[in-house]
Amino acid sequence: MERSQGLVLKVDSRNNGITIKSPQEVLIMREAGRVTAAARDAVVQAVQPGIKTRELDAIAAREIKRLGAKPSFKGYRGFPATICCSINNEIVHGIPGDRIIQEGDLVSIDVGAVVGGFHGDSAVTVIAGKAPSPQGEQLVAATQKSLELGIQQAVAGNRTGDIAAAVQEYAEGLGYGVVKEYVGHGVGRSLHEDPAVPNVGRRGVGPLLRVGMVIAIEPMLNMGTWATQVLDDDWTVVTADGSLSAHFEHTIAITEHGPWVLTVAEGA
Repeated sequence: MERSQGLVLKVDSRNNGITIKSPQEVLIMREAGRVTAAARDAVVQAVQPGIKTRELDAIAAREIKRLGAKPSFKGYRGFPATICCSINNEIVHGIPGDRIIQEGDLVSIDVGAVVGGFHGDSAVTVIAGKAPSPQGEQLVAATQKSLELGIQQAVAGNRTGDIAAAVQEYAEGLGYGVVKEYVGHGVGRSLHEDPAVPNVGRRGVGPLLRVGMVIAIEPMLNMGTWATQVLDDDWTVVTADGSLSAHFEHTIAITEHGPWVLTVAEGA
């Protein structure tokens, strides 16, 4: 994958093959997920009009360090920051800097952490301030719901296409564009492993989900077209039509008892 393809996989990416984690490895990944969730939630609490995106990045970096972990993203294929911070029409891979968050901005935070050699990966979109637009609120809610529906399909015996179809059917039914070019992925000792986990697809197709697999499901929904563009920084992915976008992600273990969300907060 070229650097411009960033931290979220392209559909045709080739990675390290599908790995099955032992129960002990999944427990380590839960620890990575807890750190990831703590960093994500600390940033979310700090999102408000007037804050710079580099300040949000510093908050995540401090939290990951405090918990004895390392950031997954910083230095990954040259990415310069701890988090991706994507605003409004930016879908993924926004680079934190001096940009100031404005009232009503849609702010997507994507963060990962490494514990014991294993990664956690999670993303959330929030709205800054107290005056969000109804359209923005609806987009964020729909993207979160599409993630929940995808997770419900992450059971042994299903296929990645079952996850993709659940996301696509719900989102397109509401009139949103579902990003096709960037997809979820396996997670483990590498931040990105096989299989790719698309958000558009057909039920009953794709790699089989097996107990011990760990995947990141991450729907990206646009207010308008699904099409994307990459900015001149070779990282930031935006909607081709300038419409708003939202992004949610969790790292999920496939278990005998169903999907286990690893990137939830301590005690959740």
